[in-house]
Amino acid sequence: MTTAPRARTLDIEERQRRYLLTMGFRTVCFLLVVVLDGWLRWTVAGFAVFLPLIAVILANAVGPRVAGSVTPVLPQTPLIAPRAALQPGDPRP
Repeated sequence: MTTAPRARTLDIEERQRRYLLTMGFRTVCFLLVVVLDGWLRWTVAGFAVFLPLIAVILANAVGPRVAGSVTPVLPQTPLIAPRAALQPGDPRP
């Protein structure tokens, strides 16, 4: 419907949601480290250690802003009729 980019607030909300989901998964990984045993424990511990890096990278990934993609809408007819220019010697209005 429009060529305008997404609102900045919507972009920030989406990135915050993505960060919170990733950090929630990290919390689950910490809980699973206590419960699990063997190679699965080390795999989940690896996720718990490296997920903050991934979460921050994803949270800071801003969508591209395309310059010049928004075209202004100009009126077809002037709202105020143009006035004739004053000529030298004309009385002031």
